[in-house]
Amino acid sequence: MAGGQERILRRRIKSVQSTRKITKAMELIAASQISRSQARIIANRPYRNGMRRIIVEAAKADPAGAAKLLATPEHVDCAIVLVLTGDRGLSGAYNSSAMRAGERLVRKLEDDGTSVRLFSVGKKAGAFYRFRGIDLAEGFVGMSDRPTFEDARRIAATVAAPFVSGEAQQVLLVSTRFLSSATQSVEVEQLLPLAMPDLVDEEAPKVLKGYTEFEPEVAQLLTTLAPKALESEIFSALLEGAASFHISQQRAMAAATDNADELGQNLSRVMNRARQDSITTEIMEIVGGAEALRSGK
Repeated sequence: MAGGQERILRRRIKSVQSTRKITKAMELIAASQISRSQARIIANRPYRNGMRRIIVEAAKADPAGAAKLLATPEHVDCAIVLVLTGDRGLSGAYNSSAMRAGERLVRKLEDDGTSVRLFSVGKKAGAFYRFRGIDLAEGFVGMSDRPTFEDARRIAATVAAPFVSGEAQQVLLVSTRFLSSATQSVEVEQLLPLAMPDLVDEEAPKVLKGYTEFEPEVAQLLTTLAPKALESEIFSALLEGAASFHISQQRAMAAATDNADELGQNLSRVMNRARQDSITTEIMEIVGGAEALRSGK
């Protein structure tokens, strides 16, 4: 083998090894963030479930008063779509799955004659939708890894403003839901009007016994609770999105590390085989030269 080709292989092996160190470090960092993200989801569940129980109880007490905030609108002239993605890549299909689901939803609403105002969370969504010619009303960045309740409150105030003013009749959320460490799925959820929560048995509100009086009236109570419930749902989606992102990144970096190991081994075999061939060729040339000298004598 020519010496230049051997140097090229050595450089490639060194480059693969350097890349492996980076992917392994990112895998370990993502793995360390998973348990923290899961703990935040568990800590947030009592508040979220409590808010849902209050809404269910109030709605059952006065269905007519709750109809405006809990009913699905018959006709939607304008819809708000909020898409949750990450600020960083290298996380497998986490970002692309949510962004494509958001794009399909926007196209479907527009085909039905509904105007759409699109909002996003995460840097990746902005470039994606601009490339596809979809106008982005506003994008929120810098909060996807470790979201806070203040972040959720700011997002909720922005997306709810058109609904409160009457410009929009529906607010939809596209996000990655954390079902378990092995399962995450992209879901579309209606935020406003408030969707009647589907609570499991242990989360279902206890049957109210006797006479229950709500103060203030149910309609006014739900009007006060609606922004809080919206903030709670968005914050839960941010937390689940963060956990899903770290899990996706950990898997992607683990696969990249394995591929780097395999590629490094293959390149080493090629270089060793080629070096052996080169050594064998040189030995044969030396032996051939020695035989020629002996024959000359």
